[in-house]
Formats: sequence, structure tokens, C-alpha cells
Amino acid sequence: MDDDDVLDNVGARLRGFRQTLKLTLQELAVRSGMTASTISRLERGLVRPGLEHLLSLSRVYGLPIDELVAAPRVGNPRVHLKPIQKHGLTFIPLGARNEGLNAYKVIYPRASECPAPRYRTHPGREWFYVLAGSVELVQADQRTVLHAGEAAEFTTMTPHWLVNASDDEPAETIAIYGHQGERIHLSELAS
Repeated sequence: MDDDDVLDNVGARLRGFRQTLKLTLQELAVRSGMTASTISRLERGLVRPGLEHLLSLSRVYGLPIDELVAAPRVGNPRVHLKPIQKHGLTFIPLGARNEGLNAYKVIYPRASECPAPRYRTHPGREWFYVLAGSVELVQADQRTVLHAGEAAEFTTMTPHWLVNASDDEPAETIAIYGHQGERIHLSELAS
């Protein structure tokens, strides 16, 4: 899709965002500071939006400008993974940090090399998927061993910890933490 194709589709996208929010042209005009006539012309493709139009609409819709216009992604999409190591565990971020959910590959050393377990509690939920080996999830007095290909999700208000369940090989998981879980698990790692 070239630039002209992207720009030709902007009007329909803008109309779609307005209709999704169930706003009339007049309501959007009040919120954006533009006239209803200008918005109508933009949505019908009679006028191509300028930066000032897109900035106003971006604020109203709570979306970045590139999403408003469906701009093609440019640049290198790779994430630069910088492992974090502490207490014998390795956490590898799998995406840019954000305030929502964040994913990590977590490597647990052999059971005999694992640090002493420490129960943690915090608001939220955790989810993990076992890539290799097996891990033992301990929640209060309940123990569950999960093997490669298995996943678990649990509330983190229950005291919990994870450890490699085997002395044969390191275990690897993909873990997804909410903001509170990431803060609890990784703030200690940063120190």
C-alpha cells in the first residue's frame, strides 16, 4: 500500500472511529475544536487531514496518529532483549515494557542450583507456559508440577513460588506479569 492508498482511506477510518464512539459530527466538533463541516469533509475524503486535524482527533479518540491513518510500520520491529539475572534466575523481556501486561522468558537452573524459595504475594494474576523441563508451582500448601507444553494461571494474592522440579536440566517458561507482579518479581532483580 503506497502513501496515496493510505491517505485515500483515512476519511473512512476517521468516520469509523467516530461511529464506534457513537459521536455525532456536532459532538466531535465540540470535543475537537473543529467545525462539523470540516469533519464531514475529512470523513468523506473531500479534504486530506493536516497535522493539526490529526492531533485534535488523536486526543479525542485517545489513539496515536499512526493508528488514525493506518500508517504502515517502518523500521526494525525487533525487540532488543537484555537479560536480567539475579538469585540464579534469568529473566529475558520479550517486548517493550508497558504499564499493562509484560512477557518474559524465565530460565530456572537445575533444582539443586535454584535459590531457596521465597513466598510472594501481590495484587493481580500470573500466567506461565512451560517451554522446556518442568517447574513446581507452590501455592500456600498446594504443590503442582507442570511439564513442557503445560500452562498455569493463578491469583497472586495466595502466597506462591516457582522452582525447577528437576535436577536433570534447566527449566524454561514464558511468564506474563501484570504491573504489580512485574514490580514485585523484577524490582528485587534490579537491586
